[in-house]
Amino acid sequence: MKRPSALVFLLLLASLAARAVPAVPVDYSVSLRETGRHLLHVRMQLAGTSSERDIQLPVWNALYQIRDFAQYVRYVHATDTAGRALSVRKLDKTTWRISGAESGAIVDYLVYADTPGPYGLQANTQHAFFNLAQLLMYPVDAHESPMTVTFTDLPSGWKIATPLLVLNVRNGQHTFTARTYDRLVDGPVDIGTFAEADFDQDGAHYRVVVDADPADYKMDQIVAMAKKLTRSEIAWMNERPFTEYMFLYHFPRGPGSGGMEHAYATAIDVNAERLNDDPLALPGVTAHEFFHLWNVKRLRPASLEPIDYTKEQYTRSLWFSEGFTSTVGDYMLARAGYFDERSYLENLAREIRTLQLRPAHLTQSAEDSSLDTWFDKYPQYRLPERSISYYNKGEILGVLLDLAVRDATNGRKSLREVFQFMNDQYAHQGRPFPDTQGVRDATEAVTHRDFAWFFEPYVAGLEELPYDRLFATVGLRLNRKRVTIPYTGFTTVKNFDQPPVVVLIEDGSEAARSGLEQGDQIAAVNGKTLSEDLDERLSELRVGDTIRLRAVGRKGSREIKLTLGGQSQDEFSFSDVDGVTPAQRARRAAWLRGEAEP
Repeated sequence: MKRPSALVFLLLLASLAARAVPAVPVDYSVSLRETGRHLLHVRMQLAGTSSERDIQLPVWNALYQIRDFAQYVRYVHATDTAGRALSVRKLDKTTWRISGAESGAIVDYLVYADTPGPYGLQANTQHAFFNLAQLLMYPVDAHESPMTVTFTDLPSGWKIATPLLVLNVRNGQHTFTARTYDRLVDGPVDIGTFAEADFDQDGAHYRVVVDADPADYKMDQIVAMAKKLTRSEIAWMNERPFTEYMFLYHFPRGPGSGGMEHAYATAIDVNAERLNDDPLALPGVTAHEFFHLWNVKRLRPASLEPIDYTKEQYTRSLWFSEGFTSTVGDYMLARAGYFDERSYLENLAREIRTLQLRPAHLTQSAEDSSLDTWFDKYPQYRLPERSISYYNKGEILGVLLDLAVRDATNGRKSLREVFQFMNDQYAHQGRPFPDTQGVRDATEAVTHRDFAWFFEPYVAGLEELPYDRLFATVGLRLNRKRVTIPYTGFTTVKNFDQPPVVVLIEDGSEAARSGLEQGDQIAAVNGKTLSEDLDERLSELRVGDTIRLRAVGRKGSREIKLTLGGQSQDEFSFSDVDGVTPAQRARRAAWLRGEAEP
């Protein structure tokens, strides 16, 4: 074949250069003048780079569910810099084309904002919270350009908390900047009359922001918790990849649960009643979300890079990204003094029970659970017979892999060294890890052993997990016995911060006779808002107790009374093996600290 001439090659380069969009900033402004109607007025200024510019709003962000944020967009208008109207043509459900934009364009659109929670977009007379991916469209040809966003028309007395870099504050307008669209929408924004505190520790500055009724929390306790957990996790990873970090907490008196991690912040919701009733509710989610600082925000699976906001991004590694984060989160609760050995093992036994009592653990692997995460918003998918949780099985796999690493190295290495190895090889090199293979490679590099025996049958496969073999290394036996537990006669599933939904009602049960219907949400039990799984609330009750449910569904909101029946199920617990040795106890102590043996 003939080689192209130098002239042809130069013309090709010139053509490609002409198509490239220069890194001209994209500027947004967001007006809060109609927060009472949950409306946000957005203006987007585009530079004059080409005659046609396509703009998009993401269909998903961070939460692995297609939520089609464009459903809340009321209109999209555009003018040139002289104020002349430009053509706006919708290409698909989330993409608009602006024509005649060669000299620049000003795009105005209106968004309805009343989705609460750390994954949401909400504006009302009490506060505003923005996950910016639900609000700000991006130019398809320039999402790598630098970005600014300005918030205007704040109600009197309101202030702003966000980890985004402050550009300026002038005449009541607050402007922030980010290097790219990805960085911009990774900065949550809280606006209102929130309370705040801050502290400095180990060379970093932390800001704690709380939007809640002051009667529902004690700021000094939250700050003390944040100090313990951040110090524990930074010491465990042996690095601190930031100089400033922000905790954004909401404690609603109503439905509210969950957290969303960001590169330099986390947004967390915990229902006010649960915050008061469960002393581990806030430390538990805080430990998990803060460890995402490494696992997910910096240790990224290759299957999730680069971020594609237009469709599902399939990955087989959420059992690691989310499940192992839960593993480490519980270790950190132990290191910080929230768990002792007994309470840690009780919690682990409950996680094992959750997995083992789901028939789907015999039909869906941890990898396939990750792959199918996009079905999570469908109630029938979450039935015990249909699916398992990669959070749940992943957390157990993290514990078992930790014990296996310790066993393979005579206690000299642990899961901590696996994470630190991956941090050095991937996060510090600015490259993603190759999903399951990357975790296996790191494990084998740390142990100098072949770990096919673990990853193939237990992560990719469906074999029962090796509880007896690995818990014996720390002198523990997993016990299983039959017990009678309270039973309502119906089954619910829960989707993140939504109330549990009834998906199955047993024929002939009292629940069926009461008029409860499939699709009803269980909003409260015995007058208390239900933010956790219904099974957690039932665990506090006994067979024969009468409960009051507030059900919301096709028949409206109504109260239903039920007497709890009994159901036989397996219960799990830990005990010492016969003749437990000092060596086993020493390894157990190191394991519960999350450290290798001395």
